[in-house]
Amino acid sequence: MANNITFVMITPDAIRANYVGPILAMITEAGFRIKAMKYTQLSKQIACQFYAVHKERPFYDELVESMSHPIVVAILEKDNAVEDFRKLIGSNTPTETENETIRKKYASRIGENAIYGSDSEENAQIESNFFFNNLEIF
Repeated sequence: MANNITFVMITPDAIRANYVGPILAMITEAGFRIKAMKYTQLSKQIACQFYAVHKERPFYDELVESMSHPIVVAILEKDNAVEDFRKLIGSNTPTETENETIRKKYASRIGENAIYGSDSEENAQIESNFFFNNLEIF
């Protein structure tokens, strides 16, 4: 069921700061089950494909450049996964987000906000399929 999964990306800034373990702990403590996960690095070409929806935005080039470094991607499962995960990560602006969210604890600024989560059930499926094949999802 699509409403039971979401896609997550732990961003390069969080990897450099060694926050992968604490972030994963917050995710599992919040009741999410990891269905698939990998540590990978996007080439600029693959980053351009993934972020094609933002191509006309002024931040596109900076986004592609910043995401062309190691990341952790995962598919998470839980009832109401997309909405619950968006609450767990908090808003894009770390200084304005709620306490006890991933971004409040581990993000340094809007451009380095530690984590990404799908914004809809449809995008969760699209993003999951971009990074994982059926043999990698459990």
